[in-house]
This record gives sequence, C-alpha cells and structure tokens, in this order.
Amino acid sequence: MPKSGGGVMAWNVFRFCTALRALGSIMMVLVFGVIGLTYYVVVIADYGPALFHGGLDSLTSFIVLLLFHSLLVMLLWSYFATVLTDPGGVPTSWRPSIDEERGDADPLIGLEHGGANLGLNQSSVLGEPANQRMRFCRKCNQFKPPRCHHCSVCGRCILKMDHHCVWVVNCVGALNYKYFLLFLVYTFLETTVVTLSLLRLFIAFFTEGEISGTPGTLVATFITFVLNLSFALSVMGFLIMHISLVLANTTTIEAYEKKTDPKWRYDLGRKKNFEQVFGMDKRYWLIPAYSEDDLKRMTVLRGFEYPTRPDLNELQQL
Repeated sequence: MPKSGGGVMAWNVFRFCTALRALGSIMMVLVFGVIGLTYYVVVIADYGPALFHGGLDSLTSFIVLLLFHSLLVMLLWSYFATVLTDPGGVPTSWRPSIDEERGDADPLIGLEHGGANLGLNQSSVLGEPANQRMRFCRKCNQFKPPRCHHCSVCGRCILKMDHHCVWVVNCVGALNYKYFLLFLVYTFLETTVVTLSLLRLFIAFFTEGEISGTPGTLVATFITFVLNLSFALSVMGFLIMHISLVLANTTTIEAYEKKTDPKWRYDLGRKKNFEQVFGMDKRYWLIPAYSEDDLKRMTVLRGFEYPTRPDLNELQQL
C-alpha cells in the first residue's frame, strides 16, 4: 500500500486517465455503429428503394440521399481530421520570448509556478522578481506558451487546449479546434436531416395499423430516429456553446478561469475572433483545412502567439 495520501491520489488519477483512454475507443465504435445503422435505415431500407418508385417519391428520395451523403462525407472528413490531427504540443526547446530592452518576459505569459525547477539563472532571464511572469509545467518539466494547459489524459501540454474529448479520442486544441467545430456542425445537420426524413415513419408507428417492412427494419427505423433526434438536440446545445466561445475568442478552460474577469485581453471583436479559428480565406471556412496563405500569414494558427486588445495593452504599460 502507498505510504502517503499523495501516492493514493496519483494512483487513482492514473487509473482514471487510463479509463478515459479506453472509453474513447468505445465511443469511437459507438459513433461508427450509429452511422452504420443510420445508413442502413435511410439508404438501404427506405429512401434507396424509393428512388425507383417514380414521380414525387423518386424526386424526394434523390434530394434526401444527396443531402445525406454530402453531409456524411463532410462529417467523416471533419471527424477523422479531428482524430488524426495533433492538437498541438510544446517542443522541448521552446522558450518564451524575452524583451531585451526591458529584460522581462513576454507580457502575454502569466506566472503559474514561480519558476521552480527551471534550471536557469532566473535573475538574468526574467529580470527583476516583480517581472517574473513565466509559466512552467512541473509535470512536463518545460515552459508553457500562452493559453497552453496540461492534459492529464494525453500526459502532455496542449496548445490552446479546449478540452479532452472522448468522442474523438484526442485533445481539442489549437491545431484541430476548427475541425472539431465543423464536426459538430455537420453532425447537427446530418442528424437533423435524418430525423426529419424519418419523422413520417415515426408518426406512422402510432397512427397507422400496418407499416411496410420487416419487424427488424421497423425496430431499426424506430431506434435510428430516436438516436438521431437525441444527438441533434444534444449537439445543438454543445454547438451553441462553442459558437459563443469562438466569438469571444476563448476556450472552455479559459471561460471557466476568467469568469470573474469582465475584460478578456484576447477578445479582438467577433470578426477577428472568428478568423483566428477558421482563417481569413472564406473558401476554407466550411472544410477541415487551411489555405497555405493563411498558414503563412496567420501565426496564431500555429498556437504559440496570440494578439491582444490594444486598449488593455496600453493600460498594462501605464
């Protein structure tokens, strides 16, 4: 048995993080299970055969299937982009920028641990003690850029970390936050289209004596409707929350940390806040990718530097 309560706590946290990783794999299987069931009901069992009925049924089926497949492609593209894209780690060689004239650190970097175990001559690197505003992660044993947080599940610091999402088995951070938001958007649109397209069949369960189809197909249709309706409603709330975060240029973690601070220094206005996540090239706003021009001209997309409000910078200098 551990000799101290701290040892017990560390062991429990380790088990919790391991459980979250395992849960993420289960969630991924669940996602593809729901997609597979939905595809069977909408395409194979219902609207696919209706394409050959002729007249209005064929036209309706064509429109539904076109929307369904288009949104499904974008949903899967965004999902895999979120899962496979590194959210942004901190290189071991990274160091905060130093103002050579004033002899202090970048003003965007706040004090966190007082510089313990830095292994540096703090008086020469940070200037006077009053100007020590470095952030240092004791778990990773390295400096932390602005807006960076340590993820206990991933076991490392994540640039502009928003949260660790078990649904994508990955952290959501600076480099994949846009992809995650698009995944939410296309998931909401897809589940809404499926819910509306199956609504007539769901109503028929309670209004008509007989419905065409095998008992297994009818059960699958009922379950698919309920699942997609549930996902549409839950994702809608989550999406509204993240839209508000984007427009305020903050993250889930920062929104909790700054709840008592009425002035957020990274809030540059809704347009610029939006561009810091989605880029300036409008052609790429709806796809999980960035243009080469945006990657070159927008250093904020790399996750290490973030502009702040000029009015607050002036107040800090006074």
